[in-house]
Amino acid sequence: MLKIRLARAGAKKRPYYHIVVADSRAPRDGRFIEKVGSYNPMLPAEHEDRVRLVAERVTYWLKQGAQATDRVARFLGKAGLAPMPEIREQPIKSAPKKKAQERMKAAQGG
Repeated sequence: MLKIRLARAGAKKRPYYHIVVADSRAPRDGRFIEKVGSYNPMLPAEHEDRVRLVAERVTYWLKQGAQATDRVARFLGKAGLAPMPEIREQPIKSAPKKKAQERMKAAQGG
């Protein structure tokens, strides 16, 4: 099965990702079929070079049956190359617990 996913590059604490088409069994940073873009999370969100895609190659691989990972699917949705995936709500487990909420209320009120 083919996947369109991120392959990490860049130095320690300076992430940079290549957007690649790879076999799902291949290692994350290992063998891939074709590089179809790049993602630089160090740039601000509005910067044009933050996400770069080769649109015609991405559409070709999607037609061949390649599945995009969650993060890449979001990039493709914003670029208009694929339907925007549904963004799930964050789990309630991550919310502050009861005592922390009481402390926050007390800090706001007093």
